[in-house]
Amino acid sequence: MKKILFVCVENSCRSQIAEAFARIHGGDEVEAYSSGSHPSGVVNPKAIEMMGEIGYDLSTHASKSLDEIPDVIYDFVATMGCGDECPFIRARAREDWQILDPKNMPPDEFREVREEIERRVKKLLLDI
Repeated sequence: MKKILFVCVENSCRSQIAEAFARIHGGDEVEAYSSGSHPSGVVNPKAIEMMGEIGYDLSTHASKSLDEIPDVIYDFVATMGCGDECPFIRARAREDWQILDPKNMPPDEFREVREEIERRVKKLLLDI
């Protein structure tokens, strides 16, 4: 089973969406996690709404810090444009996905970011 981690600053939007898509598309072959370098403590209501549009209940997720995820060597870590605020995490492979934070975007732009995250997660799952 592959262990994948998605990290952003607040763990309220982008990384939560990526974790959801990894669970949706990775099935039983993936353990997906998300966390934040400075978690907000809540999942963004717009992210919950946008994932609800495609039938995924993101309200079951929780905003977590890096201290709350397993201390393992991940097969892959994707950071979501958090730059220096994302500390080093042990991983066999990593990428920084420069994805704009959609939290203040209008719905159509938010959907575009959601679709971009899904596209990247699907590609990642094929590559690992």
